[in-house]
Amino acid sequence: MSSPRDWWRSDVIYQIYPRSFADNDGDGMGDLPGITARLTDLRDLGVDAVWLSPFYKSPQHDAGYDVADYRSVDPRFGDLGDADKMLAEAKQLGLKVIVDLVPNHTSSEHVWFQEALAAAPGSPERERYIFRDGRGADGSEPPNSWTSVFGGPAWERLDDGQWYLHLFDVSQPDLNWGNPEVREEFLSILRFWLDKGVDGFRVDVAHGLIKEATLADWEYAGEILGGLTPEGAPPPPMWDQDGVHEIYRQWRELLNSYEPARILVAEAWVQPADRLARYVRPDEMHQAFNFEYLVTLWGADAIRKVVDRTSSANAAVGAPTTWVLSNHDVVRHASRLGFSDGKDHRNGIGVDDPQPDAALGLRRARAASLQMLGLPGSAYLYQGEELGLPEHTTLPDDFREDPTWERSGHTEPGRDGCRVPIPWEADSPSFGFGPADASWLPQPAAWAEYALDRQRDVPGSTYELYRSTLRLRKEHDLGNGTLSWLDTPADVLAFRNGDILVLTNFGDAPAELPLGSRVLLSSEPLTEDGKVPQDVTVWARA
Repeated sequence: MSSPRDWWRSDVIYQIYPRSFADNDGDGMGDLPGITARLTDLRDLGVDAVWLSPFYKSPQHDAGYDVADYRSVDPRFGDLGDADKMLAEAKQLGLKVIVDLVPNHTSSEHVWFQEALAAAPGSPERERYIFRDGRGADGSEPPNSWTSVFGGPAWERLDDGQWYLHLFDVSQPDLNWGNPEVREEFLSILRFWLDKGVDGFRVDVAHGLIKEATLADWEYAGEILGGLTPEGAPPPPMWDQDGVHEIYRQWRELLNSYEPARILVAEAWVQPADRLARYVRPDEMHQAFNFEYLVTLWGADAIRKVVDRTSSANAAVGAPTTWVLSNHDVVRHASRLGFSDGKDHRNGIGVDDPQPDAALGLRRARAASLQMLGLPGSAYLYQGEELGLPEHTTLPDDFREDPTWERSGHTEPGRDGCRVPIPWEADSPSFGFGPADASWLPQPAAWAEYALDRQRDVPGSTYELYRSTLRLRKEHDLGNGTLSWLDTPADVLAFRNGDILVLTNFGDAPAELPLGSRVLLSSEPLTEDGKVPQDVTVWARA
């Protein structure tokens, strides 16, 4: 079993998207009191910790990832007193709390950026961000060819002629991490929340803080999930620069001064696996999301290869692997896996796009989740996946708020479809999301069937499958286990983790379990003769 100091090696952590989890005051926006009131449900589900996406003061141009004040709570979500109550309730329930930290950029409404706008070129205020003169005879061309991951140019020109870098929205100016004042400020922010009792930080765009010094041109489009280099392209000068590691070593030193253990989690879209593993060396971060696993297409050979490749890279630096299938930036896996066209469907689905097969998607999602939770290491769940929630793929365009929708000229649907408020009670206003019908994004009528109160204590429901899986995972200490593959037909993937056999059948023909196997869990019923149907995962003792 894990010791209290290394809980992060094996725990299951549940992502809360505060806007869409639970609305206490009925204004249609989730809030901290709503989260606090629902923490018991998460304890009962069987997770070990929660991670909250940003709830800081923000104009919300990018759903809170444009932070105006890192030491306050946005009034939409409550106040610092509500944060304290939430932390206290989580501690009482035995749940750890990880909060989001957004260090690559601030909001354009942050006091620092407002000071920079009021100051002259070359001033200390502007040195906190990345300001440059333009190219061309009159400086009217951007300093380089970089594009925003939300679409359009990555530079914005001011009236005085200078340009500032924003790898994301124009309202999210990139900080200059070569400036000692920036580094000291974030150490202070870390201390503020550590002293409040948080158990760690998920670090947004962890691979983006340092830019290549010359800001050299890079003639490739930015990606909404940046960092994965297009085929044939040189290494991107804005992602995964070696200088980021010095920052995280300093942060790790600070976190090591706190007891019990506090952790750093890297959101780093970095390949190959050994480059990502550098973020989780012993003196840097504790976890890094395994996005290569998340984007792997459904198939035995592909999944086995990515599990081997990423696990080996992490093991080489003594780190666990951190598994994930869904989050607030990608199409929910209950919809993503509902396609059989061999394409990557992670980046949003609009009403006019080809639609997933809902039944196939849910069947595969249940199998994929059971497989993931059987792997050694830690795991993250995204709110609502325990209900089998699909993407809202028919969200009316008029409701879209993701900046990528506007900046792409309405060609990229964006991420709103995975951010719709989740259903708790089928027959209540807003499906129990809040006390009123208000919901900041409209909920599909079909979501009534996914509501928690329709699934709790119902044998075979997705919720009960997750609850049983999490209970057995803990009982058998699978997070701290060791994986060994079994020889199987090409369309079957099977491994042992401790005393548990995990088998997934990807093929058309039913697969046989080893002789004498005693089935503990199955994502769908077995055949009458005890075989494993297609797109089904089984946990067994053999």
